[in-house]
Amino acid sequence: MRTHRRTHRRSVRVEYLLPDEAASAGRARKLTSAFLSRPRHRMARVDAEQIDDAALIVSELVTNATRHGRSACRLRLQVSAERVTVEVYDDSPVPPRVRPLTDGGESGRGLAMVRCLAQRLDVVPVSGGGKRVRAVLAI
Repeated sequence: MRTHRRTHRRSVRVEYLLPDEAASAGRARKLTSAFLSRPRHRMARVDAEQIDDAALIVSELVTNATRHGRSACRLRLQVSAERVTVEVYDDSPVPPRVRPLTDGGESGRGLAMVRCLAQRLDVVPVSGGGKRVRAVLAI
């Protein structure tokens, strides 16, 4: 499911519903890259490095949602002249937690990377259960 909406004159938003499966993270990366690569009239262009950062953030957040949220998730992307906003919704009310980084750890680094790449990261419970994890990147 995909919808396009103009939220106001200078931003564009798209939303995707992703199934609860490991392949959703890869699909979300591709959808994000394609959406952010499109030229937009009268808006700042998102450069390749920013697209890569957004795709990595999306991959980590969608992976967390499908692995720990144990539900389908909703990915919402919004781009404006100033920022890219990534929102991932899942059905779990449990907030994600950043684990300490270790040399030998093979998992648990995702949120730490998101925090480093994003200008802002927040987690908000949503009515009816679940949560929204939002990362904002400056353009």
